[in-house]
Amino acid sequence: MKGGRFPYEKLSDEILAELRELARRCRGDILRMTTLASSGHPGGAMSSLEILIILYKFARIDPQNPYDDDRDRIVVSHGHISAGVYSVLGRLGFFDIDEAIAGFRHYRSPFEGHITRGIPGVEWTTGNLGQGLSAGVGFALSAKLRGKDYYTFVAMSDAEQAKGQVAEARRVARKYNLDNITVVIDYNDAQISGKASDIMPVNIMENYISDGWKVFTADGHDLSDLYEKIREAIDHKGDPTVVIAKTVIGKGVSFMENDVGYHGKPLKPEQFEKAMEELKLDSDLSRYRELREKLDTLSVKRIFKPPELNLKIDTGEPMNYGVEEKLDNRTAFGKALADLARLNNGEDGKTKVVVVDCDLIPSVKTGDFKKVSPEFLVEVGVQEHNAATIAGAMSVTDLLVFFADFGVFGVDETYNQQRLNDLNKTNLKVGVTHLGVDVGEDGKTHHCVDYIGVLRNLYSYKLILPADPNQTDRVVRYVAKNKGNFVIGMGRSKVSIIKDEDGNPFFGDDYEFEYGKVDVVRKGQDAVILTFGQLLEKAVQVHEKAKERGISVGVLNVSCPFHPDVETIRREIEGKHVITYEDHNVNTGLGSIISDLIVSDGIKVKSLTKIGLRDYAPSGKRDDLFKWAGFEVDNLLGKISELVMQ
Repeated sequence: MKGGRFPYEKLSDEILAELRELARRCRGDILRMTTLASSGHPGGAMSSLEILIILYKFARIDPQNPYDDDRDRIVVSHGHISAGVYSVLGRLGFFDIDEAIAGFRHYRSPFEGHITRGIPGVEWTTGNLGQGLSAGVGFALSAKLRGKDYYTFVAMSDAEQAKGQVAEARRVARKYNLDNITVVIDYNDAQISGKASDIMPVNIMENYISDGWKVFTADGHDLSDLYEKIREAIDHKGDPTVVIAKTVIGKGVSFMENDVGYHGKPLKPEQFEKAMEELKLDSDLSRYRELREKLDTLSVKRIFKPPELNLKIDTGEPMNYGVEEKLDNRTAFGKALADLARLNNGEDGKTKVVVVDCDLIPSVKTGDFKKVSPEFLVEVGVQEHNAATIAGAMSVTDLLVFFADFGVFGVDETYNQQRLNDLNKTNLKVGVTHLGVDVGEDGKTHHCVDYIGVLRNLYSYKLILPADPNQTDRVVRYVAKNKGNFVIGMGRSKVSIIKDEDGNPFFGDDYEFEYGKVDVVRKGQDAVILTFGQLLEKAVQVHEKAKERGISVGVLNVSCPFHPDVETIRREIEGKHVITYEDHNVNTGLGSIISDLIVSDGIKVKSLTKIGLRDYAPSGKRDDLFKWAGFEVDNLLGKISELVMQ
């Protein structure tokens, strides 16, 4: 790794002169970018500039090898200061500064309005304020778990300190004694609507102190003071550290200083000329305008992409559950996780398996994992937003990370965090339990009945809904060895082992899970039920009872509703009555997906009936709620009989 981390006790006059010149040129770059694009956030970029220069210049990171696994991580939480980040990175040689200036906020350029992971030097896509510290904690925690020496820096704004997720992240950093993380706060007391201290007063220093952090203060524009305080923070052992840097919005241009109007407002042409005069820089905007115009006709090289993960996972052999057993899928999930821990966490050279939990160990069944590998069970308490981001960040650092939670928390409550994980191209494995009204007496606040519709909005997430413990075990091992974001959805109650027509486990010895495969559990000529998860065993019961009435009902297990095998569905449902059957909102789940499929792929069916939830359910025992929702076997059998006999 090139260079050391903050190697000098003090900065020499020569280095300070070099940095001041760099700051002057970067301020010009910031104004060029935002003026050229006619949009952006010049004020904050200029107040954070010295912070960015000190971090990127003296952290252990090499512009020629920006993805070295031993590099320091720098997370810029207030991603709207992208012009400042690009200017510093470009001037330090991470990429061509002219490309960043000309392409800033242009749809043909990777230099977006908020920073994005994959641009060399940018570790995390940010913009949703308040999530950067959680990502930084994830990186710092990963270093501890992997025995790595890299350090994590998080640059933040003062306004986002009001967000609750920031407090959650502070407490986790304290709990795990993360003395390998330093936060640097741009304290310019300015945000969109005025002074930060007026809009939402926050006792920033007191909050960090009360949560057990060591606090330093600095002049955020004094390069020498800033360097020395950050270096002192790095050298401090035993505590996470924060440097609160007093700054001025719009610093460096007289008419911009202390004017909150420049938070998100670019300069007008005449203002730009005046500012460049003050900075003693050539305006040269016409040259960049010409380069920008060529972006419409030239092919821009998309060289920016996140580094590939290097995972080495032993997934072992699947566990087999016999037909006489009745077990909840979440227990099979927990047993599979524990097996992965046994196979990998004690072996040198293998990727370590981590589970992030939110005070739900007995419910999400991660207790066995904790017994096997307690040091890799990250318990954050009731902090779902923070947990989702920490898990996402850890998952891009060569750890295999599972985030285990209830559906209403791991999907609904943390949707924004999962969306940012999606944008960051993470490798997160989410195990959510207690889906549907199967949750029972906990009532409508805990019945997660919209997860399919919610997760369909995330472009890279894949959803898998296993039907029984055998399929669940194989699904866990599948996602462990396949890259990408996966959600494994499970109910709460015990289910029967699904049998084939010979009475053997359908998902037993010879079964291998394939993503997207639609399992033909029973063939049928008159009608076909498409379902998943907890309701598959009931669909099989309908098949058996219908046979007694002389009606042939097929049963398809659609465990991967986002990407089902269309040809299997076409072959099995064409020319028949089709019933979708789900413990889910009927408007946004499997029924909607199959409806779209029938239309888009021109599949001709006799009829389509959607059985699902049409309102929030009350509290009650699962079987009573299934009856309330119309999920019982006799109800479904009656509907099918009516369709077939018409």
